[in-house]
Amino acid sequence: MVVKEPVPGRVKTRLTPPFSPVQAAAVATAAIADTLAAICELGRLPGFERLRPALVLDGAVGPWLRMPWLPAALEVVPQASGPFDARLAAAFDGSSGPTLLIGMDTPQVTPTLLADACLALRSTDAVFGPAADGGWWALGLRHPDGELLRSVPTSRPDTGARQRARLSEAGLRVATLPVLRDVDTAADAAAVARVAPGGRFAATLRGLQAGHASPVAIP
Repeated sequence: MVVKEPVPGRVKTRLTPPFSPVQAAAVATAAIADTLAAICELGRLPGFERLRPALVLDGAVGPWLRMPWLPAALEVVPQASGPFDARLAAAFDGSSGPTLLIGMDTPQVTPTLLADACLALRSTDAVFGPAADGGWWALGLRHPDGELLRSVPTSRPDTGARQRARLSEAGLRVATLPVLRDVDTAADAAAVARVAPGGRFAATLRGLQAGHASPVAIP
């Protein structure tokens, strides 16, 4: 999972306004928590006991990651330096087996959806999860190779199309996952909260919208 430390003013800046930098960081923290919860639940499903969850982290571990239900074996790997495509590529280069990479911007992701993606990697070369904004929310490679990501422009409306084309040009068989909406703007956050109203993300958003003086706690 690719994660940016939820520091006010550095994360989810497109949520500001209407939210303050501190509130935007609380939204990011909740998104991370819900995504990690889905990953942890996946690891408890039959057939996924050997799952090795890892955070590819831009920043430092802090109180935002102190969740009592996280597995003690959760690995935290610092992100490589350089542009985002190089950092994503390095995450795959550091893996030795089938790898599914997801971000922190889709807290509505479910264990079932992650399980489907992992299972697909057992019979195909890659899985690709397009995002509604033209990017991608998940990319899985049966045989990790960072060169499949390097030099693919990121944060553009055609990023997903370019990445998907790169996989096809390499001769890979690609399974396509459902389209998910990234949380970038306040409108995105509201839409995602409606899709997953029972999660920490939705609870945090409701608390902030109700005018709570401080962010909702993340258990």
